[in-house]
Amino acid sequence: MSFRGGGTNASSGMGVADHSKTTYMELQRKKVHRYVIFKIDEKKKEVVVEKTGSPAENYDDFTASLPENDCRYAVYDFDYVTSENCQKSKIFFIAWSPSVSRIRSKMLYATSKERFRRELQGIHYEIQATDPTEMELDVIRERAN
Repeated sequence: MSFRGGGTNASSGMGVADHSKTTYMELQRKKVHRYVIFKIDEKKKEVVVEKTGSPAENYDDFTASLPENDCRYAVYDFDYVTSENCQKSKIFFIAWSPSVSRIRSKMLYATSKERFRRELQGIHYEIQATDPTEMELDVIRERAN
């Protein structure tokens, strides 16, 4: 039995591009992005940034950016006001795996998720969604409060 170096997960072999980590940090610490959508690049065998959304974009812009028939990982920075009138922000990790996507894609994203998720420090909530109703804004709002 041989073990690969570099911390890659032997079951999936997917690494995480440095750019993916730095882009997440920009969202988390500097609030440069409202959201980041990641995809698995099978040729490079790593998770890469597919798209970022500016702070001016909203949740509808974010959900419209997810493909209807393929899996993605996404991080969304949700701003809200508490019942005590405090401005708060929670970071959501969303594993988007639409029921109509290819089995191979679902398997690839499922087996790579934990390793990728561990690379992103400071996530508050995680949502697994197979159709848009499982990640509607009401669901996000409810989880954040």
